[in-house]
This record gives sequence, C-alpha cells and structure tokens, in this order.
Amino acid sequence: MAFDSKVQKQVFGKWATGVTVVTTDGPAGKGGLTANAVTSLSLNPPLVLVAVAKTAGSHAEIQQNGCYAINILALNQEDASKRFATPGPKDFSGFGWKTAVTGAPILEGALAFVDCRLKEVLAGGDHDIFVGEIVDGGAQDDGAPLVYFSGKYRQLAN
Repeated sequence: MAFDSKVQKQVFGKWATGVTVVTTDGPAGKGGLTANAVTSLSLNPPLVLVAVAKTAGSHAEIQQNGCYAINILALNQEDASKRFATPGPKDFSGFGWKTAVTGAPILEGALAFVDCRLKEVLAGGDHDIFVGEIVDGGAQDDGAPLVYFSGKYRQLAN
C-alpha cells in the first residue's frame, strides 16, 4: 500500500525551509520557479541540487539551457516567491536582475545566489533532480531569510 501523499505533504510541511527562486536563460528562453527542494551536495567539486517537478513549466527550459541560478530569497521577497510559484510563462518585469557566468538571471536583493552549469539529471519519481556545478556565487553580509513553514511564509525570531 502506497503512503498517502496528503500525509506526506502534512509531515513535510512541518519542515521549515528557506525559499528560493531557480532561474534559467538560454536557447530555450528565460524561465524560473519557486523551489525549496534545494541542497548543497558537494564541496569538491562544488555541486548543488534542485528537485523540479516534471510538469513544471521551467523544467524543459532548465534542461535545454543547461544552466540555472538558485536565488536564496530575503524576507522582503515574498512577492517574487509567489510570482514564480504560479504556473505559466514567467514575468521578470518589475524585478531587478543581473547575470553572472551562465546567463541565468540573478535577482537583485536575494540574500545569496549560486550560478550553475547543469551536470547531471537524475530521476526522482514525479520530479527530476538537477545536479549543477557551481561556477559563481555570492552572499550579502546581512539580511533575514524568507522561510516557509506549515503552509505559510514566516520569519525567524531574533
């Protein structure tokens, strides 16, 4: 008997996570999505992973572009998280952004970012796991993270 996916969502809703927007740009076009299934994987070589639903609009763009940036959102970037969480083409208007090595958009005001070249795609059920090699990155010295817990955006207490 399969484990109930509603219970799985309830259980993991109690796992507080940071919020990221994963972006890409290249021959397949610009895209992005909100993600919290993000992990630093290896220091040598520098690798990170992000799990992306196979049905996500930006799934094919990331795979075809061969790159992505993970933007770790600051507390005041809830609007970016919500915009990139909606289905359909992504609208980058109204957001300041720059690029680094790969050309994937890096959102202004993000607490931190890593710019990655896609190294490997692993199957993970209804998601694919995109393993990226970090080719650039940076972090602000201060700022508070946007946190997601129990179905709501939160902030850390001082």
